[in-house]
Amino acid sequence: MRLTSLSKIVLVMLLWAACFPLLTIGIVYAPHLAFATLRALIAGLFLVGVAFALGRKMPSGFKTWLALCVVGFGATSLGYLGMFHAAEFVAPGLATVIANSQPLLAAILAGIVLRERISRLGKLGLVLGFCGILIIAAPGILLGNQDNFLTGFGYIVLAALGITVSNVMLKAIAGGIDPIMAVGWQLLIGAVPLAIFSAVTEDPTAIQWTGEFVLVLLALSLFGSALVYVIWLSVLSEVALSTANAFSFLVPVFGLTIGFLFYNETLTAFTFMGISLALAGVAMVTVHSNSAALQETSVR
Repeated sequence: MRLTSLSKIVLVMLLWAACFPLLTIGIVYAPHLAFATLRALIAGLFLVGVAFALGRKMPSGFKTWLALCVVGFGATSLGYLGMFHAAEFVAPGLATVIANSQPLLAAILAGIVLRERISRLGKLGLVLGFCGILIIAAPGILLGNQDNFLTGFGYIVLAALGITVSNVMLKAIAGGIDPIMAVGWQLLIGAVPLAIFSAVTEDPTAIQWTGEFVLVLLALSLFGSALVYVIWLSVLSEVALSTANAFSFLVPVFGLTIGFLFYNETLTAFTFMGISLALAGVAMVTVHSNSAALQETSVR
């Protein structure tokens, strides 16, 4: 894996990790789905506007637009719906575990749809990374309130499945479509179901337009959605999905680090053990990626 690709992947995971503290702040001021709709809408309009200003080519062809609809519904509609609502019902530790099973699901689906092969070392790395996340989240699972477990579990699984399918579709079209246009349109497409669900189930006028909420909304929209997805699509045009996705195990690691540095959160022995396993898992998948690349080069 090239250093530039690795740097972009790590940046994506860091930006995703930074979203969680911002969501915690912003959710106080707005209904969940109204907040999610605004985030997707602002990010999509910004990217499509930038793409038009730069003279980028519009997506064309039925298959391309179908893929963008699938990505938008999966990553934006289902992803945001699941994660925003899950916060009401499930302890953060459990949410982290289930959400980060996504690399395992994506690796399986990529093998079926994209014909990506994973060595035994790569498979072991994925499992090891997930075990690390499980250990990190263990205290939160054991101490959390499980009264609404099934509801929260369903929401998170919904989000994980939506993101998994969308990542496979993104990988399928990456390299053949302008990344700014692609991400912008999928966000706008995904915002439509969110807006409908919000109008039916919430009162969008209940949003409190404070200065803090506006800043959080802009940060999540421009950096946590627009920028991060453009970089991610660029990564998927360079790296196998199962390899790039394995770095998702770093999101909780970065999140814990942010919590420790800025929110005085305590890091336990479980935390350090889990971080070590997660990093070891990512390292094993990276080694698998480099080995596969060398084998492919030798064949050529």
